[in-house]
Amino acid sequence: MTELTDSELTQLREQMLQLKVQLQQVLDSQHEKAEPVVLDQQSVGRVSRIDAIGQQQMAKAGELQTGQRLMAINKALKHFDEDDYGYCEQCGLPINVARLKIKPEAQYCIQCQSEHD
Repeated sequence: MTELTDSELTQLREQMLQLKVQLQQVLDSQHEKAEPVVLDQQSVGRVSRIDAIGQQQMAKAGELQTGQRLMAINKALKHFDEDDYGYCEQCGLPINVARLKIKPEAQYCIQCQSEHD
């Protein structure tokens, strides 16, 4: 595999910075939806409360997943600053650029990711 070109690195860094902003916006939105459900017996029926609690749980799960991806993006951006972005954390070989374009925060090459899963 070949190392990333300067152009590819620039493009991937810009993609991650944009993704970081988007994920932060999603996280903020999910946080609001994950707030505790107010159980007002007078204005909300039992089914509506159960539905609201279910939606709250889904929002919490989404918030967790989004937060984890945001942390991975931040970690990848740190690798940029340390000039070691784009290398597999397990084998040390360059990660294929096609993989990084799909998942710019990827920590492992395809082979090591398969072993990791």
